[in-house]
Parts: sequence; structure tokens; C-alpha cells
Amino acid sequence: MSNYLLKTFMVLTFTSLFSIGTLAQSIVRGKVVDENNEPIIGASITVSGTTQGGLSDNNGNFKIQTATKATLEISSLGYKKALHTITKTTNLGLVQLEQDPITLNDIVVRQSVASARKTPIALSTLSSEYIAEKLGAQDLPEILKSTPGVFATKQGGGFGDTKVNIRGFKSENVAVMINGVPVNDMEWGGIYWSNWNGLTDVTRSIQSQRGLGASKVSAPSVGGSIHIITNGIETEKGGSASFGIGNDGLFELSMSLATGLTKNGWSATVYGARKWGDGYIQGTNFIGYNYYVNVSKRINTHHQLSLTAFGTPQKHAQRNYNDALTLENWQRAKNYMKGESAYKYNPSFGRGKNGEVKTSAYNVFHKPQISLNHQWQINHKSALSTAVYVSIAQGYGYGGQGRDGYSNSSWYGSSNGNLNETFRHPDGSFGYDMIQEMNTLSTNGSKMIMSKSINNHQWYGLLSTYTNQIGKYFDLTAGVDVRYYIGNHTNEIVDLYDGSYYMDDNSRKNVKATNNAAAADPNFKYQKLQTGDVVYRDYDGHTHQEGAFAQIEYNRKKINAFLSGSLSNTGYWRYDRFYYDAAHAESEHLNFLGFTFKGGVNYNITPNHNIFANIGYISRAPFFSGGAFLQSTTSNAVNPDAVNEKIFSAELGYGYHSTYFTANLNAYYTKWMDKSMAKSEDFSYTQEGQTLTDRWTINMNGLNARHMGIELDLVATPTRWMDLTGMFSYGDWQWDSNASGYFYNSLGQPMKDLQGNIASAPQSEDHMKSTINLKGVKVGGSAQTTAAIGIRFKPLKGLRIGLDWTVYARNYADYTISAGNINTSGKPTEVTAPWRVPWGNQFDLSASYGFRIGQCRATVIGNVNNLFDQEYIMDAYNGNSGDWNTARVFYAFGRTFTVRIKVNF
Repeated sequence: MSNYLLKTFMVLTFTSLFSIGTLAQSIVRGKVVDENNEPIIGASITVSGTTQGGLSDNNGNFKIQTATKATLEISSLGYKKALHTITKTTNLGLVQLEQDPITLNDIVVRQSVASARKTPIALSTLSSEYIAEKLGAQDLPEILKSTPGVFATKQGGGFGDTKVNIRGFKSENVAVMINGVPVNDMEWGGIYWSNWNGLTDVTRSIQSQRGLGASKVSAPSVGGSIHIITNGIETEKGGSASFGIGNDGLFELSMSLATGLTKNGWSATVYGARKWGDGYIQGTNFIGYNYYVNVSKRINTHHQLSLTAFGTPQKHAQRNYNDALTLENWQRAKNYMKGESAYKYNPSFGRGKNGEVKTSAYNVFHKPQISLNHQWQINHKSALSTAVYVSIAQGYGYGGQGRDGYSNSSWYGSSNGNLNETFRHPDGSFGYDMIQEMNTLSTNGSKMIMSKSINNHQWYGLLSTYTNQIGKYFDLTAGVDVRYYIGNHTNEIVDLYDGSYYMDDNSRKNVKATNNAAAADPNFKYQKLQTGDVVYRDYDGHTHQEGAFAQIEYNRKKINAFLSGSLSNTGYWRYDRFYYDAAHAESEHLNFLGFTFKGGVNYNITPNHNIFANIGYISRAPFFSGGAFLQSTTSNAVNPDAVNEKIFSAELGYGYHSTYFTANLNAYYTKWMDKSMAKSEDFSYTQEGQTLTDRWTINMNGLNARHMGIELDLVATPTRWMDLTGMFSYGDWQWDSNASGYFYNSLGQPMKDLQGNIASAPQSEDHMKSTINLKGVKVGGSAQTTAAIGIRFKPLKGLRIGLDWTVYARNYADYTISAGNINTSGKPTEVTAPWRVPWGNQFDLSASYGFRIGQCRATVIGNVNNLFDQEYIMDAYNGNSGDWNTARVFYAFGRTFTVRIKVNF
């Protein structure tokens, strides 16, 4: 099938290259710039009275065919429209757009996006044209991999399972904003990109801001932020339809329609898509439905309303994080893949007793977001923009359970990088049928069952921003940021795997009668459960945040400067229905007061040279999970040592900008202090001749990290038919302190020892404690050196061919401090230095050809990622010895391809 699709790709591409277009017309070129002669990315260029048009590229350049005497309309968000009548001149040169303070625009969106040579931060902006040309079958954030400081990997390789780190900070410390609205999970800070993959065709631009960024919200990011701006009221009238195919049974259909802004002030955009396939990794089939709706009404010159709704209901099988293998075990996988790449092997892929495909790693989720935005242009100097948003999400992932010598880890295809041999067939597949047989023969119910780990949530928010021009040179921005989030977390039995019932004594043994009166019954642990019954956990996590922010900007000739600050309160509490009865279900309510301070200045020395600097300090609340509560999944016990995390950051940068060459160089330093980290593990002890089991948690404090480095990006346009890009990023990220922590049991009581004895008081001399020696150890999980070179040719009218080379080096294996490795005897715990992964690289080929079919514009786009099928490690997790022998790894995808045809009308 793969060869057939590749041949189809080639036929479609070469057919397109020789397609007959419309009659020859003049080709008009130009470059759209702002008042500082900086390129405006994604500016709309249309031929008046027609549907013909396009967008400016990453350098602000555009090229469009049109007849002589036609009129070009050139516009962009926040600028006045420019009109140019075409005469004999076919090169318009610089087309400078004037800012339009009285044009109604979404201030919430505008205030989250930074401008080069004005906002004093390091940033990279990608246009919709670039995204369409380069993305192919990659997940949306992977388009950023050729920008400095960004490390994007596919992890296990399932649909939408991509992770993105910026400057060595993981996803929970990278803020993601869609149209100015934050979307990171409010309990643990992370993001699942499978929920946002459907935004590709309606994204106007993506901007990555490294460091403190320019977002005006009350609780900003640490490592950086990603800003996705979608189509809105400015969308031109028309529509599109597309069809795409790719490797491993990939298919994609999409359609969009837009009314444009009508004479009575209405605008509507509707988009829908379906994407499905077998997945590159063995047994990772997926299907996703994408939708996007925007309805806007320009009421008058002062008021505008915009309603936006989008989402990606999807289902996809996964390769579990725990299925990463050692190098030795990947070599074993060659025996199982029958000529296919060994690195497609999925240790948890298998079949049931009737031959049906089964998996222990499956995700089903739908996270729609609906927002209502009101823009009020109070006068020519001031405006108020308010966004009210809601997200009602539903979904689950599989969570295996076990008892009588089995546990959730028994469902993993591997353990510590070694294949799980307990349930393994000679062909390498996981033996789900063996589990069924074991449960059938059991006389006391199922030993292993599958549950749905349900994670629903309701999220409500308000983000309101006021702007006002004060005098001639100052602009004031102030606003409020309010969020309320309820996460519903339950595990329900979905498959007994041929057993007659299940007893959840592995979990229920940790339910204390002092917290839940039902546990006083000795039969409580051995209740016979059926499909739909709750196991392991059943609780709600409540998070609320209230904040205010303000910023003053100074803009005069060559100088742009700002000072900003914010205050916020973050509150948490739990309501647990599993480990607690109604009288004890509600936990203590926790509140953390945080603040931020940022300042920066940009100085345009000449029209070609600029320098900038910024500095900031953040004090933010610890996360709900792994910070505020000792064990947020199973206990109301709060962390008595929870304190705000503190972040100090400073940055210097230089830029050179000209018509043919642009370069940006910056150096940064970030100190992360008082990072929260908590680890737990079950332990057994004997009292009065009886063996008892409990769970200890160590709450570690005083953990610091230092992230510093340099970043360089380059863009050159030596000729009209060729563009060159380059990037280099060098980081030095390491832990900068040792951490210490006290031990608590499952009731939150201070532990004296591992024999069940209680200390005299929290943090007293007899309170059990441990120190973790981390200072000087490299921060793992991201390539600390990245580089990229790209070249794009435009040899013929409508034809573009691009080749990008990306390099990853000094990639240290990721790791966390395993609870089993913590020294509980009071001696310091030594952390093994992470393994340094060999460098890796790949080439990505892209090609597109645009032509006309009557009054419609058609484009064929082809992508081949990892063109030379390079085999290299992308994700690694440290083993016990800190070297390649015990490290668990995932390899990068081999060669993949997609071809897509899109017709705009």
C-alpha cells in the first residue's frame, strides 16, 4: 500500500507540474512592511472584485498574477488597508501599512503577539503559507522544530502525542495560547496536542516566544510560549476543499467556507475535516474529526462581537511511554517486524483470543473550546476587549489494573527497557489472550482488568484587556484574568478480560477507616466488581485563579520600552469519593499568591540594526499535581512545605534587518528556584505480628535549575527565486542545587521510620528525611544543541521546492528521581548523570505547485520527512547505570510522505 501511495504522490505531483494554467498575466511582486520597515507576515493580498489572492510569506514578500489596471487590496490585522492600481510597474517594492488605531480588532489576540524590532523578546513567527507547505503529516507543533530553542518530538509516536520543550523546559512550563486564551491544563500545566491538531487549516500564524514572552496574562510561562492565531473576521470570501494521502494508510478530507465581511457587518467561517490512518507505529490506528466555526458581527464603528468554537474529537491507539526499549531490545524487535523498520515495533500491540486487535494504551478525547469576544473601540485612543470562554471536555485513556501479584505495570509491554515476557508470544506480540485465559482459570475473579481512566473537565474563563494611549508616547494596557476549572477523575472497569468479577483490594487496602467508614468492614476490600464499577480513584480537582495585570509602554522614534506586572491568586482543593466518605471528602482549601515583574527595551540603532534587553521575575503557585498535594490522585493530604516557585530571567539580543538578509542573535539566563517535586511508593511493615501496607511520599524542596544559552536565526533572499534560512541554538541546562524532603504516610502524618511509627511533629528531629544530590547534573529531555538549514527554490511560476536539514545534539536522557532509588536510611541519594544520546539529523523535502482551474486556485503539496531514512534516537530515558546499556529510547520516525491537493474558490 505504501508503494502505491508513493506512486500516486509522484503521478499527482508531475501531472500538476505540467498543468495548463490560465492565460499569461503580469506577475506583481512586493514586500509588505510596517512603520519600522519590518515584514508583516500573513498580510492578505487580493485582486479587487475577484476571489484571486494570497498571503505575504515569512519575509513579508508576495507574488500574485493579475491583469494590468487591476487594483490590489493589501491588508493585515491592526493596519489600514492599502490600495495599489497596477500599471506597467510589476515590482511594488516596499508596501508600508499604517497602523489603524480605530479599526476594530481583537485586542486580546493582538496583545499576545509580539513584533520584531519593537517587542524586546526573542521570537519566531510562521505564516499559514509556511505551515501548509512544510507540515505534511506532522503534528502542529512540529512545524516549530526549525526555530531556535524548540525541541519537538513524537514520544511514543501516536497521533497527537507530540511533546514540545522550549529552552529545556517541558510542556507544563511552556504556555500555549489560542487567540490569546490559555489552554494548558490547570492541574499539572501540560498540553495534549491531539486536542489541537485540527487547527492546521484555519491557523493564520504561529509564533513562538522564548523566555518570558509578551503575553499579558496574570500567570505567564517560564521557558516560553506558543501563540496560535486563527482566522477571524478578516477572512476573505471564498472556500476550499482538500484531499490528502500518505504513508501507512493516511487519508484526510477537509472543506471550508467563508462569507467575508458583508455589507451589513456579518462574517462567518466554517471548517470541517476528517483524518484517519493506521499510524506509522505498529498498532496506532487513529481517527479525528476537526471543526472550526467563527461568526462575527461588526455592529458599528465602536463595537464588534465574535463567537468562535473549535475542537478535535479523536480516538487513537498509542505506544505507551513505558514501551521505550533498550538498544539491545530494539535489536530483538528486528525479528518481529518481518522486514519493516524495527523502530515501528510496539511492545504492547497484540490480539485477543478471537484474533481481535487489543491494546493497553488507547486515548479518546474531545476538548472543545467556545469563546465569545467583544471589542469596544471607546475612542481613537482607547479600547476594551473581553473574551469569555468555556471548555467542556470529555474523554479517557486506558488504565490497566491488577491484583494477586499483578499491578498496572503488568500491562506494560516493557519494564525498564526490557520486554515483558510474562505475556509475550513468539512473534513478539503482547499476549492479551494469555490474560484472558489466566482470568478464565482463576477461582477468585480476574487478576488483571482494563479500566477507563476518565479525565473530564469543565473550564470557565474571562480575559479582559483595556488599552489607552496616554499622551504622545505612552500606551497603557491593563486587564483581568479569571479562570475556574473542575477536573473529574474516575477509573471505571471497561473489560474484565473474561473473568467473572474483579476485587480491587490493591487500591482498597489503602482506604483507611478513619477517612471512609466503609473500610471498617473487612469485606470492603474484597467486593466483587463488574464492568462500569469504579476502581483505583474517584475524585474532583478544583482549581481557580484570579489575577490582574498592567503594562506601560513607551514608543518614541527609535526606542520601544515596557514595564509590566501582575498579581494572582491560585486556589486548589479536592473532593474524593473513593478514599473518603462524604464527611471527609472535601480537602483543605489552599491558596497561593503569586506575582510577576517584567521589563524590557528595544533600540533601533539604524533602519538595519537593533538591540534589545529584558529582565523579569516570576513567583507562581506550585501545581495542583505534584506540588500542592502530596499525592493528588489518591489523597487529600496537603504538602505542608509547598511554596511558590520563583523564576528569574534576563536576556540580551541583537538584530540585523535588510531587504535581502535578516539575522537575530540573543543570549539568555534563567534561574528556576524552589521547583516542586514529590515522589511516592508503597511499603510494607509488621506490627503485632500483622503485615501492613502503606504509602510514603517524600516532598522535596529547595530544588533549583539554571538554564542559559545563545540562539541565532538567519533568513536570506539572495535572488527572487531562492530563500535561505538557518538556525543555531546552544543551551547549558543543569540542576543547580541539592533537594531535601520529609516523608509522610498516606494520611499525611510525619513518618519516623518505615515501620509505621509516627514522628513527634512535622519537621521535628525524629521526622524521617532524605537529601537528593542533584547539583551539576544535566537537565534531560531536550537536545541542548539544535541547528537547521533550509533552502527553498521557486524556479517556475507557482512551483516551490524546499529542503530542510535539522540537527539535534547534546541530547541528555530524560529522567525523574525514581521513588525506588531514594535512600530512605537518611543518607543522601546520589543521582546518576544522564546518558548523552548520540547526535541525530534528518532532511525534510517539500514541494508545492499552484495553478488555476477556471476561477479557482489549486495547489498540490507534497512532503517527504526524513528523506534519507536516517535512524537516530529522539527520546531517551535514563537507566540505572546512566549509559546506553540501560537507557530506554524511542527512535525518530523513518521516511514518511504525504501528498495533498487543495482547491480554493
